[in-house]
Amino acid sequence: MTGTAHAKHFAPPEPAATGPRNLAGLGRAELEAEVRALGEPDFRARQLWHWIYHQGARDFEAMTTLSKGFRARLAANYTIDRPRAVSAQVSVDGTRKWLLRLADGQEVETVYIPEDDRGTLCVSSQVGCTLTCRFCHTGTQALVRNLSAAEIAGQIMTALDDLGDWPRTREGRRFTNLVMMGMGEPLYNYDNVAAAIRIVLDDEGLAISKRKITLSTSGVVPLIERCGEELGVGLAVSLHAVRDELRNELVPINRKYPIAELLAACRAYPGAHNARRITFEYVMLDGINDSVADARELARLLGDLPAKVNLIPFNAWPGAPYECSTPARDRGASPRSSTTPGYAAPGAGPARGQDIMAACGQLKERQPAPAQGRAGSRRRCLNAGGFDAGRTDLS
Repeated sequence: MTGTAHAKHFAPPEPAATGPRNLAGLGRAELEAEVRALGEPDFRARQLWHWIYHQGARDFEAMTTLSKGFRARLAANYTIDRPRAVSAQVSVDGTRKWLLRLADGQEVETVYIPEDDRGTLCVSSQVGCTLTCRFCHTGTQALVRNLSAAEIAGQIMTALDDLGDWPRTREGRRFTNLVMMGMGEPLYNYDNVAAAIRIVLDDEGLAISKRKITLSTSGVVPLIERCGEELGVGLAVSLHAVRDELRNELVPINRKYPIAELLAACRAYPGAHNARRITFEYVMLDGINDSVADARELARLLGDLPAKVNLIPFNAWPGAPYECSTPARDRGASPRSSTTPGYAAPGAGPARGQDIMAACGQLKERQPAPAQGRAGSRRRCLNAGGFDAGRTDLS
């Protein structure tokens, strides 16, 4: 089944555009087609590309290298729209979260995570989600529709406006890494996600290297290889369990694509090697998936893969059915003598953005922050079975 067929089956497409066409989100070929329709030569499209994706221009009058007549025709026929920030929250740790309203009134959330050596933007691909993973707050929200390429790229552009990160060649850029880990399953909206990522990859566009981009999937096996071949970005897999029986419950897509099929697709992922490892995300659920036996089975399953494991705290939300692994359980599951060289298990450190519900699995529209308590209060290390604690690294 093709990526387009998957997207149509699992989510309604984005609504048809009305009124002037939005140029923000168009690829190079599409931009050239629009310029030709106005009777202009192709180099005008390159100029537009520069102003839209390099300079971050928000109106045509700012495009001073274009003639006044051309700017007037552009303004009469097109827009340069971004999603509108309804709210912007800043965590005590510097994490930022935007609630963005789209043209049809739907809303998504986007998160920026600053670190000493990078700034990572976590972007959504759908309004809601179809996967209903039991530990994920976003999964409790009904799937509404796919985001368009313009809406995906627009999240990035809105964030760059707020961060003051234009032009894209300036020194000290704040946005350096992109993760497709926000609301929705990116591979169920592959065509639009891929179109947006190509804008990000373009050296004259948003200019982020494929080594700095990671796409996270819950396991849409038929599209994993295509993603690697066409985009070549990093792959992250939401694993969260080492046995099909438990993963069927936690990540229901496992009933269609069980662990063995998923790992086979990961072994075949183009470009995966020891210097470019696949990240396996593993949320820590107290008494559910955090035993010594789980850790050892995880090491066995990934034994022949170029892999790293991102241990994620279960981040609390109102009415959540789980709690994060306790310190006592973590210590019991962390005999140093059982570590195996070659694997990294990032996760020792506080979860980012918890006070504004911007941490993994918490994205959902207009929800209050939970009371701070034991659940989800810190990232915990699971070292048994071959994993050494280290820093989260999705670069």
